[in-house]
Amino acid sequence: MNTRVLVLLALFVGIGAVLHAVIPGFFFGMKPDMMLTMMFLGILLFPNKTAVGLLAIATGIISGMTTSFPGGFLPNVIDKLVTAFFFFTLLLIVKKRVSSTVTASLLTAIGTVISGIVFLTAALLIVGLPGGTTFSSLFVAVVLPATVVNTIVMIVLYPIVQSIFRRAKLAVQQ
Repeated sequence: MNTRVLVLLALFVGIGAVLHAVIPGFFFGMKPDMMLTMMFLGILLFPNKTAVGLLAIATGIISGMTTSFPGGFLPNVIDKLVTAFFFFTLLLIVKKRVSSTVTASLLTAIGTVISGIVFLTAALLIVGLPGGTTFSSLFVAVVLPATVVNTIVMIVLYPIVQSIFRRAKLAVQQ
């Protein structure tokens, strides 16, 4: 992995961190995870195990440090590691068939749902859910809206970033 790729991945993580820190929590401290969208974008543009691992670790740690969810550091790290490699595996399966904004958006929606399930399960097992809420209420109130938001953001961002990468000859993907 060259320096240019590392810098671009760091840029995605940094943008995600700013978005994650700025967006307020709206339901028991939970909020849509914009770092997740940036992690997915990095995986889509640099689909290799090393990049996925680095993105997962960096995104998990920074997301954990900026979370408003009580005791959410460890669940965030677990969530990002599992979700990144799940997303990467799905990408490898469908990449040979189709590579488009529709595919990126569909994978983002699936990845966000998986992320929400993993995060809530880890939080439930490690620290418990806040305010006596249930898994299903948090899933409906936070994960489903986050899925919609992340999918819309990917629909807008992915073609723009792809175009920039093509013009600047930065694309690593085939």
